[in-house]
Amino acid sequence: MGRHVAVRIRCVSLSVCCLALLLAPVRAATTTTIQGAQGLVVSVNTAGTYDISVTNPAWHFGGNIGHTLSNMIVSSGLDGVGPYSEIAFDFTATVERHAAIRTYANETSVLFTLSYPVATTSFPFPSLSQYPTGLKHVAFSGTFAPPTFSTLAEESPWAFFDSNADTFIISPAANFMVASLSQTSSGAIQSGLAWQITSVPQGFSHRTLLAWQITSVPQGFSHRTLLVIDRGINRAFGTWGKALSALQGKSRPANDSDTGLNRLGYWTDNGATYYYHMEGKLSYIDTLSAVKADFDQRGIGLGYLQLDSWFYPKGPQAQWADSADGFYQYSADSDLFGSSLAAFQQSLGIPLITHARWIDPSSPYRQQYAISGNVSTDPAYWSMVAGYLQSAGVTTYEQDWLSAQAQTAIDLADPEAFLGGMASALAQSGLTMQYCMPTTRHVMQSSKYSNLTTIRGANDRFNPDKWTPFLYSSRLIGAVGAWPFADVLMSTETSNLLLATLSAGPIGLGDRIGTLSTANVLHAVRQDGVIVKPDAPITPVDATFLNDSASLQSAPMVSSTYTDFSGLRAHYVFAYPQSAANNQFSFAVSDLGWNASAYVYDYFNNSGRVVLPTDVINETITGSSLYLVVAPIGKSGIAVIGDTGQFVTLGKKRIPTLTDDGSVHLSIVFASGEASRTVIGYAPFVAPILTAVTGSIGPLSYDDASGRFSVAIQPSADGTASIQIDPVPEPVTPRLQQPPSKPRKR
Repeated sequence: MGRHVAVRIRCVSLSVCCLALLLAPVRAATTTTIQGAQGLVVSVNTAGTYDISVTNPAWHFGGNIGHTLSNMIVSSGLDGVGPYSEIAFDFTATVERHAAIRTYANETSVLFTLSYPVATTSFPFPSLSQYPTGLKHVAFSGTFAPPTFSTLAEESPWAFFDSNADTFIISPAANFMVASLSQTSSGAIQSGLAWQITSVPQGFSHRTLLAWQITSVPQGFSHRTLLVIDRGINRAFGTWGKALSALQGKSRPANDSDTGLNRLGYWTDNGATYYYHMEGKLSYIDTLSAVKADFDQRGIGLGYLQLDSWFYPKGPQAQWADSADGFYQYSADSDLFGSSLAAFQQSLGIPLITHARWIDPSSPYRQQYAISGNVSTDPAYWSMVAGYLQSAGVTTYEQDWLSAQAQTAIDLADPEAFLGGMASALAQSGLTMQYCMPTTRHVMQSSKYSNLTTIRGANDRFNPDKWTPFLYSSRLIGAVGAWPFADVLMSTETSNLLLATLSAGPIGLGDRIGTLSTANVLHAVRQDGVIVKPDAPITPVDATFLNDSASLQSAPMVSSTYTDFSGLRAHYVFAYPQSAANNQFSFAVSDLGWNASAYVYDYFNNSGRVVLPTDVINETITGSSLYLVVAPIGKSGIAVIGDTGQFVTLGKKRIPTLTDDGSVHLSIVFASGEASRTVIGYAPFVAPILTAVTGSIGPLSYDDASGRFSVAIQPSADGTASIQIDPVPEPVTPRLQQPPSKPRKR
């Protein structure tokens, strides 16, 4: 009897417990929201969903973790991009994981982070199943990072844009050498690691969409992705690139930050006259000394000399003339340079830029240093290289073949050790770097290194067939804080030289001794060899992105850059046909970002006209290209076109300052030996009044028909001049005076 009572009691107790569980309240999913700039809102729900929305354009992005979220915390702080708000949360997918979504107060950008407290398999975050659809897109893929409008390359940022050029860009934000974007079969945008990678080290931190489906990640691993939304394709790339470099802590170099950027150079790489070739019976040293003498004789300051792969011994026979193999030893070949590279540099009297291939299998370096693939990951190796170059008067190290032989084994650590070790050692020795044959990964990786100043943006030997890929690659390169290099060209090639100047990067000539076009060269540089350049790399305008994404480059390429004077911005437009069937294009100066009247000057045709900001300018390209200077009209009603003896007529190495407060004030800088420069401009109605504040001016010339004026300006003792230009009011035709009327009789 007692046993049956006990059983009944246990059954009753169990029933009560079950009833209590059934009647317990179910915790409802909760949503946490933060805001960013310009109406951006991020919401995260404990059920696992996350949403991002903006109001202008009215776009929505969303995804689902697929697991319940916990420990949701909102915080705020400051990082390289600016003030931020962040939602952080935990979830369990096999094991515990930690994630966060960050918005910014000063721009419409979102940073995603996924961290792994314990070693486990990788997990995609974000996985955006919802985002604006029906948009065109561009990515960058392959050697020199050319554009592709047809595919979404995994190693690239992906830029999507609508017909109004409203744009969103999603990309890695760190660990670029092993990161990629991917799409699921249903179209969701996801992150992952390179499929070759099988593990990541403890403490590894990654900010991006990781690539290639890593199978496992270690304890402490962290991964980030950057999403940027903006109005305008070029503007979005600018916002994206500045955020990317800010997150890495890069100090973005100015366009004159090293010798290669500031001064005219002579190059001996593939396509140049003296690539594995000497002049007649001259030695290499004598050939290069004669090159320098040729510039001197013409009164053109040569800023530096580049030594390509011919300058070091290569292959198992350690021969400089071996053009196929990696370097045996990274030092000047003694058969060419005798005692030392330093002695040659000192005799030449100008700095050097030196090229590097990969480490040959026969090189003794493979026994002396840590090697991965065909390059070194050993800090001692890079300290040796940097010390040698510094002692030889080298200012920039050019790492070539990055997309081919000059690679590490594919893992998480070695690419970082190779590129980071290179950057660190060279920076400590005061050297800058240039990447050649980069992939998109290398371009983004450059956002980590303040001394990575230039990146080649096109294949060997700059020519018109390289123009389009170079202009698009320049958009990517310039965005992340580097300057594009067009590669070697000949001074007689006016359009090549013009476009290289507009790139705001280096200019490398490769002419044979005695064949320089002095007149052409001095349109690109001052007499002292300083490049007169725009403020930013020239890139395709938004309309060209739209045209090329839709018509596969059947419309003309229209590209632009600018000089900014804080309130006055001059634009430079370079256009050319991309197909024989279409040589016409239209634009408005408002498309360039200038919302006031301007004077549009055809540089080579010496003609121009005044336009309102929304006026449609219809142009026909009659030759191989068209070059326009769009000079702003300020409060005075005057437009300063600038020094037309330079391609970049208002470049700051010639015209450092320009303001207009009702009177125009401008300054001019002269190189040693330059006695006079001529400035032209537009003034309506009558000739303006010019006053030399410092320096002196010649007689003013004014053309009534065109409204253009010109004046020769001479420097003061310090090599500068400044002038003031005042408008003359429009003449008023006097009204005929009527005699006073007689009083009316009442």
